[in-house]
Parts: sequence; structure tokens; C-alpha cells
Amino acid sequence: MKSINRDIHRENHPENPSSEPAGLHGAALIASLAAQMPQTPGVYQMIDRDETVLYIGKANNLRKRVVSYARIAGHGNRIARMITRVRDLRYTLTRTETDALLLEASLIKKHHPKYNVLLQDSKSFPYILLAHDHPAPQILKHRGKHSRKGDYFGPFASVRAVNQTLRMLQSAFLLRSCSDNVYASRARPCLLYQIKRCSAPCVDKISLEDYAKLVNEAEDFLRGRSRQLQESLAQQMQRQSEALDYEGAALSRDRLAALARIQSRQWIHPRHVREADVFAAVKDAGRVCVEAFFFRSGQNWGNREYFPRHGAEQSSAEVLEAFLAQFYDNHSPPKLILLDQAIAGQKLLQEALTQRSGRNVEVTTPQRGEKSELILQVRENAQEALGHYLARYSNRNALLEKLAERFGLAAPPRRIEVFDNSHIQGSKAVGAMIVANIEGFNKKAYRKFTLANTKGDDFDMMREMLTRRLRRLAKPETSDPPDLLLIDGGAGQLAVAEEVLRSFDIKGLAVAAIAKGKDRNAGREQFFLPGRAPFQLEQNDPLLYYLQSLRDEAHRFAIGFHRDKRSGAIRDSALDRIPGIGLTRKRALLLHFGSQKMIEGASAEDLEQVPGISAALAQTIYSHFREKQ
Repeated sequence: MKSINRDIHRENHPENPSSEPAGLHGAALIASLAAQMPQTPGVYQMIDRDETVLYIGKANNLRKRVVSYARIAGHGNRIARMITRVRDLRYTLTRTETDALLLEASLIKKHHPKYNVLLQDSKSFPYILLAHDHPAPQILKHRGKHSRKGDYFGPFASVRAVNQTLRMLQSAFLLRSCSDNVYASRARPCLLYQIKRCSAPCVDKISLEDYAKLVNEAEDFLRGRSRQLQESLAQQMQRQSEALDYEGAALSRDRLAALARIQSRQWIHPRHVREADVFAAVKDAGRVCVEAFFFRSGQNWGNREYFPRHGAEQSSAEVLEAFLAQFYDNHSPPKLILLDQAIAGQKLLQEALTQRSGRNVEVTTPQRGEKSELILQVRENAQEALGHYLARYSNRNALLEKLAERFGLAAPPRRIEVFDNSHIQGSKAVGAMIVANIEGFNKKAYRKFTLANTKGDDFDMMREMLTRRLRRLAKPETSDPPDLLLIDGGAGQLAVAEEVLRSFDIKGLAVAAIAKGKDRNAGREQFFLPGRAPFQLEQNDPLLYYLQSLRDEAHRFAIGFHRDKRSGAIRDSALDRIPGIGLTRKRALLLHFGSQKMIEGASAEDLEQVPGISAALAQTIYSHFREKQ
């Protein structure tokens, strides 16, 4: 952008007497200076007495746009306050409004004006680099300029997403990750070779010709040609098995499993969107969350939520428009950008990104079809992220007051105890109690219960755990009693809790149960209270996310204790007990995913990709393992 404008860059400097009429400030100063401005495209800056940039804006007609600030009336309180602080006004001319948009985004990121929508996290995104400047190409994480010779795949939403994908790619393709210096100094294979995450070309465990084939396979996969690769590996594993090459067959199986693990994380993976960034913006309680999903080569490479700084009166569309201009100031745009809502400068943004990237970029708001369904999924993520954000940063006093109101409590609870249990078909039964108060989780007060029940009866397990806890509450010397017992379960668990309370003649202690809704979907939780019909909270209600966080913490604590208690679980072939799964389909599933563990974790959409598995059967398999869990 600077090279575009350097030859026509022009400002009215503060030392110019005509730019600072004596005694004027605020709206009067703006009116005086606006009269001197040209009616051409450009960018303007509002400056305060300390030479701090208050606001940066763009316009196709500078004079007409700036004149709108000459009257405080008609503006919100936030902009009105900004106008009163103005002591100078500067501007830069540009050839076109498109250039003005690009310059505006760059200046906002440079000056961080208080009254602009501000993208606070502008770090560059990480990529995966397959370097081609060595006979044995290296695969590694990369951030920054693409100056090294090789193929760059990304952007990925986070370093964590890159690291996870890299580990799986190493298992799937056995490519080296070591530096060239380490490669040259090796005399024997490193640990990565021993754990089957590298083929060790450094010590000739594989020829460079065969290593090049692995590199080509990795490139094919990262470019979205995964189905052919999986079919090829499955056939290779079959041939190796028939030839009694069990070690080779095991390696092929592990590579298949690694590929399945990569794809299983991509829970949103549209079939006809190969390269796109997808954005959705939602607003609640005066805050806007912008959710971004990144798709490249037909693969989902992660998502990230942003909470731009903005004025409470600004709409989600206004925040999204300002966000996008700043977001792409240092990120290369894809061919397609999908938005959940129309923005005023949509056409202008499209022209600016096309100009900057040197290729056609489409910015669109789909209304029907697969892209529209994709937008809805991204928007749901944005709503959930905003709810969690508000639950985390909202005043906890306000949340507890709202909890008391919705649950009919006499006062906001000072101490909440949450109960959950865990077992494997009745064995290794354990229970857990976590405690939350106004400060958050009180981990020193957590308790674990090793339960005697081995029949797999959740009611009996809850009864035993609550009996052991409430027995102490029945004693007069008990300190710090709870104000609310929250039980993970439904009407049955609530009835058990009421029964135990009566057995100890404990009165005045509130109790409630939280149960997953239909299809065990988070966000559809039902709440059960004594003497009331079950009810739900709004999906984006911060109180819902707060209660979910309590339930999830109890579940995490119970599962962790259960994992510690059991020495190991025997994995039987649950596939044999699923109706419709015979030897042929079982073999097809194992060939596709590489292991039963990967089948258990697969989504219904991933299962449907296996030859011979219909949509109905895929849902049956998916539901079977969720019920087992």
C-alpha cells in the first residue's frame, strides 16, 4: 500500500497555521478544517491534544464524510465523546476508495486508535512447510515470510493445531523433522525412527527414491487427495498381509490410523468447499465474537475466535466489516470468503483483496446450499464461544444472582457442590465432588469416592456417594456447608438426592440436576428441580455456560480419578455386536481407519465414507460407541 501511495501522499501538518484555527476544538474545529478538505478518496485521522490518534476512517469523498462529525447530535455517546477531544485533523489522499480501505487498515494496526474497532490479536498464522532445498525434504512448522524453497500448507488456526497435525503426518508419512545440520551429523537412527515417526533417510534406512515417494504422498494428502491415498495404503496392507510381511502390514496399518486421526479432528468438512475462509459474527451483552474457520485443499485446518475491541452501540455487521479489513492486512486471502451476514463495504473489500493478492477474491454471503449450512455451523461456534467468554469474564456475582433467580433460591449460593460418577459397565466405580464459589473452583475442597457398587446402577452409585457426603453435613460441627447440590443426571438422580436428604433430615439445602438433552447434545441441557417441570436455558445464555463448566469440571475430575484407578481396560471387538456389521464391513472399517479405537472416535460423516457403510448404518455405529462411552 505504501508503494502505491508514496507519489501522491499528502497531509495537512499541524504546524500549518491554517490547519488549526485559533481557539477552536471539537465539532467547531472539524467543521472549519473539513471545509479545506478535497472531495476525493482518502483516509482521515482525528488527533487529540497529546498528539494521540483517536480515530482513523476512510472515505470516497473526504469532505463529505468528515463534515458528518461537525455536529455532535446524531452520534452515539462514544463518538460524541471522541468529537469533543479532537484538537487536529489530518488526512492522506489516495487514488481510489479501495486504496483508502487498505491504507486505513494499515494505519489502524499501526496506531491502535481508541475509538476504532480494533483487532487485538494480529499475529501471523502458522503453516506447515515441506522444504525442497535438500535431497531428503524436511517437514516442519513455519511462521513468517515464505522465503524458504518448498511448499507451504495453511494457514492453520493455531500452533497447537499445526503441532498435532505434524505429529500425525510424521506417523503417516515418516518424514524427517530434524534440521539439516542434525541430519548431516547422524550416525544412527534417532528416537523418532524407533517410535515409527521417521523413516531415517539420514542413515540410509530408506533410499532417497523411496523417501521421495513418501514426500509425494504427503503432498497429495495435504492438497486434498486423501481418499486415493487411503485406498492405496489399504490395498498395500492387504498385499503385505497375504505375503506374510506382517511388519510391513503393521506399518501400513499405523499409517492408515494416523491419516484417520487427522481427518477425525476435522468435524466440519464440507465436500465442495476446497479453499475458503468462513466468518460469523454474533453480539450479546455488548460484546461481539468473530469466529473464523480456515479451509484449504478441501480440509478443515482449524478455527479461532476473536473478540475485537469496539463500541457497545456498534452492530455485529459493523464490527465484522472493520475486523476483516484489519485481518487481511497481513494475511493472504483465499479465493473465497464466506460471511454469515452482509456488510456495507462488501464489494469494496472484495476489490481491495483482489488488488492486494493479485488474483480474484470473492466475498459472499450464501443464502442456500452447502455453503449456507456451513455458515450456520460456524455461527453456532461463534455463539458458543461468546457465551463461554461472557461466562468467564462476566461478573460472577451477577451470574450467581441470576442462578438464584432462575432456580428459585433464597439468595445467591456461596458454595456449590457438584457430583458425578464414572465406571466401566459397573466395574471400577468411582465418584467425584467438586466445589465452586464466588472466587471460582475451590480445588482444595474436591473429594474422591471409591464406590462399592459394581452392578452398573447409576442411581445406587449416586446414593452411596451422597450418603457419604451428607452424613457429614448432618453433624452439628460441620463447617462450610453447601448452599446448592448440583447432580449430573436427570429426574432419577434428583429423586435419589431428595431421598438421601430426607434420610438425614436435612432441610433448606437446595438441590438440582443437570442432564444432557436430546441426542446428548451440549447446549440442550435440561434442569430438574424439586416440584418443578424440567426446563432449559437459552443456548447463548452465560448462565448455561457457567453451569456447563461446573458439570464438565466434575466430569473431568471423575474421569481422571477413574483413569487412575483402573490398571487397564480390555478392549473387546465391539464391532461384532453392532447389527449390520459382518466380516466384510468390519474389514472395510478396519482397513479405512486402521484400528478399532479410531472407529470409535470417528464421526458419522467419516464412517459414511467407508465403502459399504450407508448413512443409516454409520449413524448406528456412531450411536453405539457414544452409548458405550
